[in-house]
Amino acid sequence: MSLTFTFDPAITPALREGVLELWTDVSNAGGSVGFVPPVTREDIRPELVKHMVAMAEGRTRLLVGHDEAGDVAATAFLTFNTHRLMTHWLWLYTVMVHPRHQGKGYGRDLLAAAERAARGIDGIEAIRLTCRGGLGLERFYASCGYKEVGRVPDAIRVAPGDDRDDITMLLPLT
Repeated sequence: MSLTFTFDPAITPALREGVLELWTDVSNAGGSVGFVPPVTREDIRPELVKHMVAMAEGRTRLLVGHDEAGDVAATAFLTFNTHRLMTHWLWLYTVMVHPRHQGKGYGRDLLAAAERAARGIDGIEAIRLTCRGGLGLERFYASCGYKEVGRVPDAIRVAPGDDRDDITMLLPLT
């Protein structure tokens, strides 16, 4: 089975809770989505609220993938760049696939859906994202067409004595 992707879905209580559950499960599985396990839904809720506010203000758009059971299985947030000289590209944030769906190709499907969504936005010529080093994420993104364009060594402190590189990746759309 594959995921069913929706760009700019209606934000319902069920969708909010589904994204919150996904983010919690991905974080607790060690996913590189802004938190270090263990976390609870309540730890993540304030960050989700920030994303939802940005969506309400038109600064961020949501791409969500539902599995065959209708559960939220994947997400990515496409965020417009607010710097007036950089509005021709956008950020891809909080790229997640539920741990139970890892290894099924859904990550590639999610990135392809994000690329299609970005191509449908007037004036967008590239997607930029950052990822945490030490997990091989940069190789995965490179296999999906992204190019590493920057790296800040030891910029992310996962735990005392466990610093990781902050890697910037770019996917040109033109």
